[in-house]
Amino acid sequence: MKNSTSHTSGLAKTLSLPQIVALYIGAVIGSGVLLIPGMAAEMAGPASVLAWLFMAILVLPMAITMGLLSARHPSSGGVSTYVRMAFGDRYGNMVGWFFLLSVPIGAPIVAVTASHYVAVLLQWSQLQVYLAAGLILGSVVLMNVFGLKVASRVQTVVVSLIVAILVIAVLAALPHASASHFTPFAPNGWLSVVQVAGLLFWCFIGWEAVTHLSEAFVDPEKNAVRGVLWSACIVALLYFAVALMTVATHSYGEGRSEASLSVMVQLSFGPIGGWIVSVTALFICVAAANAYISAASRIAYALAQEGTAPRWFGRLHSKYGTPVGGLLFLSICFFIVLFVLAMGWIDLARLIQFPNATFFATYIGGCLAGVRLLKNSRYGRIAAWTSLIVTGGLYPFLGWSALYPLVIAGVLLIWENWQRKAS
Repeated sequence: MKNSTSHTSGLAKTLSLPQIVALYIGAVIGSGVLLIPGMAAEMAGPASVLAWLFMAILVLPMAITMGLLSARHPSSGGVSTYVRMAFGDRYGNMVGWFFLLSVPIGAPIVAVTASHYVAVLLQWSQLQVYLAAGLILGSVVLMNVFGLKVASRVQTVVVSLIVAILVIAVLAALPHASASHFTPFAPNGWLSVVQVAGLLFWCFIGWEAVTHLSEAFVDPEKNAVRGVLWSACIVALLYFAVALMTVATHSYGEGRSEASLSVMVQLSFGPIGGWIVSVTALFICVAAANAYISAASRIAYALAQEGTAPRWFGRLHSKYGTPVGGLLFLSICFFIVLFVLAMGWIDLARLIQFPNATFFATYIGGCLAGVRLLKNSRYGRIAAWTSLIVTGGLYPFLGWSALYPLVIAGVLLIWENWQRKAS
């Protein structure tokens, strides 16, 4: 079995520090910032800001773990490479498939979320919503065909706009903030704060996605850790500020929680605020889809090189050196998932639970690998253990969707045994 770090040399090194920071921010600040602040406030009241503060602090060890692993072992295999180095090929391939099978479901969810925000203003039909989602995904796939240099430049511009719009939204809400909105502080009890902390985990995943792009980092030993620290601080501040102002302006409850950011912005900007949030939603979802599609196409490439995915997954573009085999696989999956959603066979709320579970499993694998591979780094060891305890503790609360990664693992083991017998 080949080592995945040895055959990623075909991928060009094009990502500088600003582009790395942009990819991290784009991967982490996804649709959660549009939905979760209001939902969390409705569940736990003003006390939800404590859960946001807890997760904003917790994001640092999670990010540091992934950043240190990227710096020491840059590879298109990302987390799967770290797990392979720590525990062997079987478990490395398993984690690689966990991540790869998250994106074909997760990216369409993100694209449909963006389309819905625009659809409300333009009064689109359901068909137009899913056609727009397909256009978003197709555009991102096309950017990645032309290479990370193009995709990362677009990402840098998009993320800059996202950060600027969120900062404006927070500042515009300040005149409408009131201390009276913080009482009663915990109307639904303190247990609700713990439950909200579990919900907020969805907002802070994304650090694992960029590890798959580390082979394309310019000077990964220097830029991987710098990139993750800069982005972690920016992400934590933005999330906490938006959540705090959501409570301070009471932009939640009474059917407004899922659009709390729009409600908050409209306090100062009126109806035009709805357009501002819709454009922000589009930018956010394009940035998140770009980061994950870039990462997933590279894990598909790495798995093909390992011999645990179809050979065509590993095809590279003859001119741009991009993993077009993985992009083709993702495109096929996107079409199927969008078709299933358009037919109404499953809704977003149920579908989102599947990628959430596999992302959790990917994190647990990465944290376990970090405990072993970063044992000679004091800060790395502490960060890995902290992340492992939190992710492992939250996993059982996923419910029945926690079985999805176990099903993937079972299928892979059966396939592996069948191949062994056949050979």
